[in-house]
Amino acid sequence: MSELMQFLLSGVTVGAVYALVALGFTIIYNASDVVNFAQGEFVMLGGMITFFAHQAGLPLPLAALIAIAVTSLVGIALNKLAIEPARGAPVVSLIIITIGASILIRGVTQLVFDKQIHSYPAFSGDDPIHVLGATILPQSLWVIAGALLVFIALWIFFSKTLMGKAILATSNNRIAAQLVGINTNLVMTFSFALSAAIGALAGVLVTPITLVSYDVGIALALKGFAAAMLGGMGNPKGALFGGLILGLLEALTAGYLSSQYKDATAFIVILAVLFFMPQGLFGKKSTERV
Repeated sequence: MSELMQFLLSGVTVGAVYALVALGFTIIYNASDVVNFAQGEFVMLGGMITFFAHQAGLPLPLAALIAIAVTSLVGIALNKLAIEPARGAPVVSLIIITIGASILIRGVTQLVFDKQIHSYPAFSGDDPIHVLGATILPQSLWVIAGALLVFIALWIFFSKTLMGKAILATSNNRIAAQLVGINTNLVMTFSFALSAAIGALAGVLVTPITLVSYDVGIALALKGFAAAMLGGMGNPKGALFGGLILGLLEALTAGYLSSQYKDATAFIVILAVLFFMPQGLFGKKSTERV
């Protein structure tokens, strides 16, 4: 029983990180129907910038805020310099652009910082908390709480605020949104900034547990994408549950089969969703009138 509980706690912690990455995918997809594969690099930047700012002598909370702000600016730059000039291009072309941006961000980070693995102190110490014979680190609670708070905030944002509804309107029909007075350029810019900030927050929260280096974003982007697809691309609730389910599947696979198969779980999830439920767990079925 204690072994199973340990796997579940580990899975929820990792799943919360995947949920945060998937929520970032959701925001961009809702605004533009683009799958932003640079989302994993935003997580990496959050951890890397926080580490080096903290090493420079800044308090950890201030270093984290700076990391989130700088990463948001990177998100805005990605939109302005790469996505906006390619407006009107096929969606596949835009996805390729985000993959290229991911490679560029990774290369620049390697040059500006280094290739080493880094970490910084946990927010609430390293003394484990015992739960039914298993243990969980206090930092894991920060990660789980962060994912839940971001999900609640996004639910309120999309359902209760004008900007959230403007993002959904822009996604449904960009031209119609412009005709009713929505500034779609501002919507896109805000979406990329918010998505980057959420990714950076994930990096800030998880780095004391998993460590960070310039190349961690690739796997995070893949698994966040798998989580978003599993839950239903564009659905915040789906992103949250998809991330948690994927994290639990990985933990149980590593615990009861082998850790060698853990990373294959995301590929299996993507294939299963494509074959058996393309709309995901919470996605809406689309209909076409003829």
